[in-house]
Amino acid sequence: MKVKKTICNYIYYYFNWVICVCKMKKGIFAISLIVLFLTIAAFSLQPSEKKIRTKAALGEKLFSEKMLSLDFRISCASCHIPQYAFADTVALSKGIGGRLTTRNTPSVLNMKNRPYFFWDGRAATLEEQALVPIANPDEMGLPIDEAVKRLNQSPEYSRLFKKIFGQKPNAKNLGAAFAAFEKTLETFDSKFDYWVDDKATLTAQEERGRQLFVGNKAKCFDCHRMEDFTNDEFRNIGLYDGESLNDKGRFLITGNEKDLGRFKVPGLRNVAATGPYMHDGRFKTLEQVVQYYNNPFMFVDNPLNMDSLLLTPLQLSNEDNADLVAFLKTLTDKRFLKVDSSN
Repeated sequence: MKVKKTICNYIYYYFNWVICVCKMKKGIFAISLIVLFLTIAAFSLQPSEKKIRTKAALGEKLFSEKMLSLDFRISCASCHIPQYAFADTVALSKGIGGRLTTRNTPSVLNMKNRPYFFWDGRAATLEEQALVPIANPDEMGLPIDEAVKRLNQSPEYSRLFKKIFGQKPNAKNLGAAFAAFEKTLETFDSKFDYWVDDKATLTAQEERGRQLFVGNKAKCFDCHRMEDFTNDEFRNIGLYDGESLNDKGRFLITGNEKDLGRFKVPGLRNVAATGPYMHDGRFKTLEQVVQYYNNPFMFVDNPLNMDSLLLTPLQLSNEDNADLVAFLKTLTDKRFLKVDSSN
């Protein structure tokens, strides 16, 4: 209440001053009003430190903090865009200096229960994962030591970290703040969830798609199961031929030949809002994704080390494909229903 009262008093006296000055000089009124509104906007857009009381709240603030990039222009939210289900809208994201990432930016929703992170699983915890993009030269490009130094030089962040962690900013509590925020990004308000709870009815097409999804014909459920529609395994779906498609995926982490071209099976919650798809973002729509799985050989002539599940074409009809897409769209949380990057 005290903060609000102070702001209101400030605005009141400022406005009276503007009126007095405007009686003496033309044009100042309009200029002063602009300054006034900008001042009000500044107060409204910058949350009070008093509102940030938890690790998650601090992590949310840091998620949009451009101070954590080398050129002060990129934040986590620049690529994990909140209104697009915390994914990007392009195949490869732009980091500092316009540099492109080497892989598609995945959503960070529903990461709380994942056993590892990134397409190749190189991070074992959310805390570890959170710091990697900051230091990555193609993304935010800022050494973690420098990021911590900047936070310590900020009076605001110094106070916030001391209030919440009881210590000054460091790499460990920076990762912890990010992780705490990301653990809050769980979604469970989709039409599918309401259907499970007998609070909604799937259309005939959505139900046909669901049956295909869990059945042996489409085989989706072999990899996309559990509550977040992923088995958290690594699979080679045929997008590796050692030539034009030469991202070795999980192999770069393990050095194991069986991992050539394998990537983490992504969860499918909110998938209609997180296109483009695949680790390289090659497919713009869910329709294209389903068509690919129907027969990968129509897209890649000589895939290497491809999963045995995809060696035989699924022989899905156009209607089957449409039904599957209809079902996949029921997995979108209600807050992202207006976002559909799958068409």
